[in-house]
Amino acid sequence: MNNQSSLIEVAQIGRLVGLKGELKLHLQCDFPEQFKKGKKFTTQKGEILEVFSYNQTRELISFVGYQDRELAAKLVNTFLFTTQENSVNECALKEGEFFWFDLIDACVIDEDGTLLGKVDEIERIAATDYLVIKTDDTLIKKGMAKSFYLPYIERYIITFDKIKKEVLSKDGLGILENS
Repeated sequence: MNNQSSLIEVAQIGRLVGLKGELKLHLQCDFPEQFKKGKKFTTQKGEILEVFSYNQTRELISFVGYQDRELAAKLVNTFLFTTQENSVNECALKEGEFFWFDLIDACVIDEDGTLLGKVDEIERIAATDYLVIKTDDTLIKKGMAKSFYLPYIERYIITFDKIKKEVLSKDGLGILENS
């Protein structure tokens, strides 16, 4: 995710494409609709970039003031951030959906009632999201790993209660024991 607690990472800018300052956009979120003309994002250097154009089909983006290939080259490998508030206001969730930041610090409990730990961050690897769990101290004292990855797929995740901030897992303890 990111080290800037008030901001959440939503994308990384990739290579240059063409001559008009278009850049490949690598999404780190599930809401490409937020990359519309006029939308502003913060970079890891604290700069503000305003979207000039975004082609969702080709995953190409350009920014105001960077519509020239040489200027746009300065943005390659830049990370784009937005606030949680902007995400809540601009991204429409369907019934039962939630934001990644809703999961952060949620307790992870195995189906037998064992507290496995808390969600420290989330990583997307290929097409799967993984909860990075900071293991509960009682399990660390038993010699288990300090942290482990739990795939956020139906096989391992039973439910997430946003109000209680609890993830109920199936066989999460087994993954921890083998970590």
